[in-house]
Amino acid sequence: MTIETTFDSNYRKVLVAARRARQLQSGSSALVASQSNKACRIAQDEIEAGKISYVKNEGPITRPLVEDRGIPILS
Repeated sequence: MTIETTFDSNYRKVLVAARRARQLQSGSSALVASQSNKACRIAQDEIEAGKISYVKNEGPITRPLVEDRGIPILS
């Protein structure tokens, strides 16, 4: 696992901001001063200030083994 401070995609940035916004809504204190009272905007301000990082798991991605083939579709 490595701690990342830069984002490799906008999707990951949105996921990290959403998780941080949930933390703020649950009572965490803000890491930066913000003009907004909204948790989503405060999370974005924290990311822009470089106060938020995330842990990236470097392990291999495994897919679950599916035994059942599902329901056949009849044409």
